[in-house]
Amino acid sequence: MADELLNIRSKFVAKVSPAVLKQLTDDLLQEKVLNDGEVGEVIEGPSTTMDKARAFIDMVRKKGDEASSQLKRCLQTRDPALFKELGLKCPDDLR
Repeated sequence: MADELLNIRSKFVAKVSPAVLKQLTDDLLQEKVLNDGEVGEVIEGPSTTMDKARAFIDMVRKKGDEASSQLKRCLQTRDPALFKELGLKCPDDLR
């Protein structure tokens, strides 16, 4: 799963909107995948949306497969068009 995020990283960074990125950080904070400090690092740290997206996807990817699966589920809910464009499959679809 984490490898899958690495494979779609550059396209995610280029395509995710600022609003969706903020929603995803909020979702993963609520799911306890990220903590307040990590969310602050992403949202308040880098200046461009692409840099924020890059920091975000790398942070989640490094947390492993479960965190990566959570991100994919949240992305499918928040931006189904981007989810599809990235060629992702929901972890539930793999069963």
